[in-house]
Amino acid sequence: MGAPTLAALSLGKRFGERVALREVSFELAAGEILAVIGPNGAGKTTLLSLLAGAMAPSDGTVAAPPGERIGWVPQQTAVYSKLSVIENLALFARLERVADPRATVEAMLEQTGLRERADEQLGRLSGGNRQRVNIAVGLLADPAVALLDEPSASLDPRQRERLWQFIDARAQAGTSIVFTTHDIAEAERHADRVLVLADGELLYAGPLDGLRGGHGGDLESAFVEFLRERGH
Repeated sequence: MGAPTLAALSLGKRFGERVALREVSFELAAGEILAVIGPNGAGKTTLLSLLAGAMAPSDGTVAAPPGERIGWVPQQTAVYSKLSVIENLALFARLERVADPRATVEAMLEQTGLRERADEQLGRLSGGNRQRVNIAVGLLADPAVALLDEPSASLDPRQRERLWQFIDARAQAGTSIVFTTHDIAEAERHADRVLVLADGELLYAGPLDGLRGGHGGDLESAFVEFLRERGH
Protein backbone atom coordinates (compact mmCIF):
# COMPACT_ATOMS: atom_id res chain seq x y z
CA MET A 1 0.00 0.00 0.00
CA GLY A 2 1.19 3.50 -0.80
CA ALA A 3 0.57 6.93 0.70
CA PRO A 4 -3.02 8.12 1.26
CA THR A 5 -4.81 9.20 -1.92
CA LEU A 6 -8.09 10.23 -0.27
CA ALA A 7 -9.30 10.97 3.24
CA ALA A 8 -12.69 11.65 4.79
CA LEU A 9 -12.54 13.80 7.91
CA SER A 10 -15.66 13.77 10.15
CA LEU A 11 -17.79 13.69 7.01
CA GLY A 12 -21.51 14.28 7.45
CA LYS A 13 -24.59 15.00 5.32
CA ARG A 14 -28.05 16.20 6.28
CA PHE A 15 -31.14 16.55 4.12
CA GLY A 16 -33.35 18.86 6.13
CA GLU A 17 -33.96 17.14 9.46
CA ARG A 18 -32.76 13.76 8.21
CA VAL A 19 -29.17 12.82 8.92
CA ALA A 20 -27.91 10.66 6.04
CA LEU A 21 -24.29 10.44 7.21
CA ARG A 22 -22.55 11.43 10.43
CA GLU A 23 -18.86 11.82 11.36
CA VAL A 24 -17.35 9.31 8.94
CA SER A 25 -13.54 9.35 8.89
CA PHE A 26 -11.04 7.12 7.08
CA GLU A 27 -7.97 7.22 4.85
CA LEU A 28 -7.51 5.38 1.57
CA ALA A 29 -4.06 4.20 0.51
CA ALA A 30 -2.76 4.05 -3.06
CA GLY A 31 -3.71 0.74 -4.63
CA GLU A 32 -6.10 -0.18 -1.81
CA ILE A 33 -9.52 -1.68 -2.50
CA LEU A 34 -12.10 -0.60 0.07
CA ALA A 35 -15.63 -2.04 0.19
CA VAL A 36 -18.49 -0.10 1.75
CA ILE A 37 -21.19 -2.44 3.01
CA GLY A 38 -24.38 -2.06 5.00
CA PRO A 39 -28.19 -2.32 4.79
CA ASN A 40 -30.31 -0.34 2.34
CA GLY A 41 -30.45 3.29 3.41
CA ALA A 42 -27.18 3.02 5.33
CA GLY A 43 -25.61 6.01 3.55
CA LYS A 44 -23.32 4.14 1.14
CA THR A 45 -24.28 6.05 -2.01
CA THR A 46 -24.29 9.33 -0.08
CA LEU A 47 -20.73 8.67 1.06
CA LEU A 48 -19.51 8.01 -2.47
CA SER A 49 -21.31 11.11 -3.76
CA LEU A 50 -19.53 13.23 -1.15
CA LEU A 51 -16.14 11.68 -1.92
CA ALA A 52 -16.70 12.35 -5.63
CA GLY A 53 -17.68 15.96 -5.05
CA ALA A 54 -21.09 15.28 -6.60
CA MET A 55 -22.67 16.83 -3.50
CA ALA A 56 -21.32 19.08 -0.76
CA PRO A 57 -20.97 17.77 2.80
CA SER A 58 -22.92 19.37 5.64
CA ASP A 59 -20.00 18.67 7.97
CA GLY A 60 -16.38 17.66 7.60
CA THR A 61 -14.13 17.59 4.57
CA VAL A 62 -12.78 15.35 1.82
CA ALA A 63 -9.03 15.63 1.30
CA ALA A 64 -7.13 14.51 -1.80
CA PRO A 65 -3.65 15.36 -3.10
CA PRO A 66 -3.73 18.46 -5.33
CA GLY A 67 -4.30 17.70 -9.01
CA GLU A 68 -5.38 14.09 -8.49
CA ARG A 69 -8.46 12.92 -10.39
CA ILE A 70 -11.33 11.04 -8.79
CA GLY A 71 -13.36 8.77 -11.06
CA TRP A 72 -17.05 8.45 -10.17
CA VAL A 73 -19.25 5.62 -11.47
CA PRO A 74 -22.80 5.95 -10.09
CA GLN A 75 -25.43 3.22 -10.30
CA GLN A 76 -27.35 5.10 -12.98
CA THR A 77 -25.47 4.98 -16.27
CA ALA A 78 -24.29 8.36 -17.52
CA VAL A 79 -23.75 7.38 -21.16
CA TYR A 80 -25.68 8.21 -24.34
CA SER A 81 -27.97 5.45 -25.58
CA LYS A 82 -28.02 6.61 -29.23
CA LEU A 83 -24.24 6.62 -29.55
CA SER A 84 -22.10 3.52 -30.04
CA VAL A 85 -19.70 2.23 -27.40
CA ILE A 86 -16.68 3.74 -29.12
CA GLU A 87 -18.48 7.04 -29.74
CA ASN A 88 -19.33 7.30 -26.05
CA LEU A 89 -15.77 6.57 -25.02
CA ALA A 90 -14.37 9.04 -27.55
CA LEU A 91 -16.77 11.76 -26.40
CA PHE A 92 -15.93 11.35 -22.72
CA ALA A 93 -12.20 11.08 -23.48
CA ARG A 94 -12.39 14.53 -25.08
CA LEU A 95 -14.48 15.91 -22.22
CA GLU A 96 -11.91 14.58 -19.74
CA ARG A 97 -9.16 16.15 -21.88
CA VAL A 98 -6.97 13.07 -21.87
CA ALA A 99 -3.65 13.53 -23.63
CA ASP A 100 -4.30 11.05 -26.46
CA PRO A 101 -8.05 10.34 -26.77
CA ARG A 102 -7.74 7.78 -29.60
CA ALA A 103 -5.07 5.71 -27.85
CA THR A 104 -6.94 5.96 -24.54
CA VAL A 105 -10.17 4.69 -26.10
CA GLU A 106 -8.39 1.81 -27.84
CA ALA A 107 -6.68 0.78 -24.61
CA MET A 108 -9.95 0.93 -22.66
CA LEU A 109 -11.78 -1.22 -25.22
CA GLU A 110 -9.11 -3.89 -24.80
CA GLN A 111 -8.87 -3.66 -21.02
CA THR A 112 -12.63 -3.94 -20.49
CA GLY A 113 -13.26 -6.59 -23.15
CA LEU A 114 -15.57 -4.23 -25.04
CA ARG A 115 -13.74 -4.47 -28.36
CA GLU A 116 -16.36 -6.76 -29.91
CA ARG A 117 -19.10 -4.30 -28.86
CA ALA A 118 -17.32 -1.15 -30.01
CA ASP A 119 -19.68 -0.29 -32.89
CA GLU A 120 -22.92 -1.29 -31.16
CA GLN A 121 -25.39 1.35 -30.06
CA LEU A 122 -25.66 1.66 -26.27
CA GLY A 123 -29.43 1.41 -26.31
CA ARG A 124 -29.22 -2.06 -27.85
CA LEU A 125 -26.84 -3.50 -25.25
CA SER A 126 -27.79 -5.52 -22.20
CA GLY A 127 -27.82 -3.80 -18.82
CA GLY A 128 -24.60 -5.55 -17.90
CA ASN A 129 -22.76 -4.34 -20.98
CA ARG A 130 -24.03 -0.80 -20.49
CA GLN A 131 -22.63 -0.92 -16.97
CA ARG A 132 -19.25 -2.02 -18.32
CA VAL A 133 -19.26 1.01 -20.63
CA ASN A 134 -20.24 3.23 -17.69
CA ILE A 135 -17.27 1.95 -15.68
CA ALA A 136 -14.96 2.39 -18.65
CA VAL A 137 -16.06 6.03 -18.92
CA GLY A 138 -15.32 6.60 -15.24
CA LEU A 139 -11.78 5.26 -15.63
CA LEU A 140 -10.82 6.88 -18.95
CA ALA A 141 -8.80 9.65 -17.34
CA ASP A 142 -6.76 7.17 -15.28
CA PRO A 143 -7.94 8.58 -11.92
CA ALA A 144 -5.94 8.11 -8.75
CA VAL A 145 -9.18 7.02 -7.04
CA ALA A 146 -12.17 5.23 -8.58
CA LEU A 147 -15.52 5.28 -6.76
CA LEU A 148 -17.84 2.49 -7.93
CA ASP A 149 -21.43 2.29 -6.68
CA GLU A 150 -22.51 -1.37 -6.84
CA PRO A 151 -20.46 -1.94 -10.02
CA SER A 152 -21.39 -5.60 -10.51
CA ALA A 153 -25.07 -5.43 -9.55
CA SER A 154 -26.41 -6.01 -13.09
CA LEU A 155 -23.71 -8.37 -14.33
CA ASP A 156 -23.89 -12.11 -14.90
CA PRO A 157 -21.13 -14.27 -13.33
CA ARG A 158 -18.90 -14.24 -16.42
CA GLN A 159 -19.19 -10.46 -16.85
CA ARG A 160 -18.59 -9.99 -13.12
CA GLU A 161 -15.40 -12.04 -13.27
CA ARG A 162 -14.13 -10.02 -16.25
CA LEU A 163 -14.98 -6.76 -14.51
CA TRP A 164 -13.10 -7.70 -11.36
CA GLN A 165 -10.06 -8.84 -13.32
CA PHE A 166 -9.99 -5.31 -14.74
CA ILE A 167 -10.57 -3.57 -11.39
CA ASP A 168 -8.00 -5.72 -9.58
CA ALA A 169 -5.45 -4.94 -12.30
CA ARG A 170 -6.10 -1.20 -11.89
CA ALA A 171 -5.56 -1.50 -8.14
CA GLN A 172 -2.31 -3.40 -8.66
CA ALA A 173 -1.19 -0.52 -10.91
CA GLY A 174 -1.83 1.94 -8.08
CA THR A 175 -5.42 3.10 -8.51
CA SER A 176 -7.33 3.23 -5.22
CA ILE A 177 -10.80 1.68 -5.42
CA VAL A 178 -13.86 2.32 -3.25
CA PHE A 179 -16.93 0.25 -4.10
CA THR A 180 -20.31 -0.36 -2.51
CA THR A 181 -21.89 -3.79 -2.50
CA HIS A 182 -24.54 -5.93 -0.83
CA ASP A 183 -22.54 -9.05 -1.72
CA ILE A 184 -20.45 -10.05 1.29
CA ALA A 185 -18.63 -12.71 -0.75
CA GLU A 186 -17.61 -10.06 -3.28
CA ALA A 187 -16.24 -7.85 -0.53
CA GLU A 188 -14.39 -10.80 1.01
CA ARG A 189 -12.83 -11.77 -2.30
CA HIS A 190 -11.69 -8.36 -3.52
CA ALA A 191 -11.48 -5.82 -0.68
CA ASP A 192 -8.46 -5.16 1.51
CA ARG A 193 -10.72 -3.50 4.09
CA VAL A 194 -14.40 -2.77 4.61
CA LEU A 195 -16.39 0.11 6.04
CA VAL A 196 -19.70 -0.90 7.61
CA LEU A 197 -22.40 1.78 7.57
CA ALA A 198 -25.86 1.62 9.12
CA ASP A 199 -28.28 4.54 9.42
CA GLY A 200 -25.51 6.90 8.37
CA GLU A 201 -23.15 5.79 11.14
CA LEU A 202 -19.74 4.16 10.65
CA LEU A 203 -19.85 1.00 12.76
CA TYR A 204 -16.63 -0.69 11.69
CA ALA A 205 -13.51 -0.12 9.58
CA GLY A 206 -11.04 -2.94 9.08
CA PRO A 207 -10.61 -6.39 7.55
CA LEU A 208 -13.88 -8.15 6.79
CA ASP A 209 -12.90 -11.17 8.85
CA GLY A 210 -12.81 -8.92 11.92
CA LEU A 211 -16.62 -8.84 11.85
CA ARG A 212 -16.73 -12.46 12.95
CA GLY A 213 -15.99 -11.67 16.57
CA GLY A 214 -16.92 -14.79 18.50
CA HIS A 215 -19.34 -15.94 15.83
CA GLY A 216 -18.68 -19.01 13.75
CA GLY A 217 -20.26 -19.90 10.45
CA ASP A 218 -20.10 -17.96 7.23
CA LEU A 219 -19.25 -14.27 7.02
CA GLU A 220 -22.69 -13.21 5.82
CA SER A 221 -24.30 -14.70 8.92
CA ALA A 222 -21.63 -13.10 11.10
CA PHE A 223 -22.28 -9.75 9.42
CA VAL A 224 -26.03 -9.98 10.06
CA GLU A 225 -25.34 -10.84 13.71
CA PHE A 226 -22.87 -7.93 13.95
CA LEU A 227 -25.61 -5.52 12.80
CA ARG A 228 -28.20 -7.08 15.10
CA GLU A 229 -25.94 -6.71 18.15
CA ARG A 230 -25.60 -3.01 17.36
CA GLY A 231 -29.31 -2.47 16.99
CA HIS A 232 -29.52 -2.42 13.17
